[in-house]
Amino acid sequence: MKRLTKAEEDIMQIIWQLERCTVSDIRDFIQKEVGGEKPPHSTISTIVRILEEKGFLDHKAYGRTYEYFPTVSKSDYSQKTLKKFVTDYFEGSMNQLVSFLVKEEKIDMNELSKLLQDFEDKKTKDHD
Repeated sequence: MKRLTKAEEDIMQIIWQLERCTVSDIRDFIQKEVGGEKPPHSTISTIVRILEEKGFLDHKAYGRTYEYFPTVSKSDYSQKTLKKFVTDYFEGSMNQLVSFLVKEEKIDMNELSKLLQDFEDKKTKDHD
């Protein structure tokens, strides 16, 4: 899976929310949800075309209007991105990542206990 730039990832986040959308829908969403002025149509259109070239989107044409939809789920992208992050910064060890978060006080013991309980629940469910 190819990596996304920050701008591409921002647009993908919107498309994952909207599920099916036009460039105009994306521009409207940015204006309403982010605030400020709508970005230029050409800017969003260029990013969407790049996302399609990278295999993250496909489209259906209705005359001259293109409706875009994701071909990569947010879950799949998140999983691969996290795995790469852990590999690049924590020698591939989730344990090192969690230790780092605890040490830097980015996660407290209650959250850690909840994560462990969720993990145990999933493990139990998978074995049933």
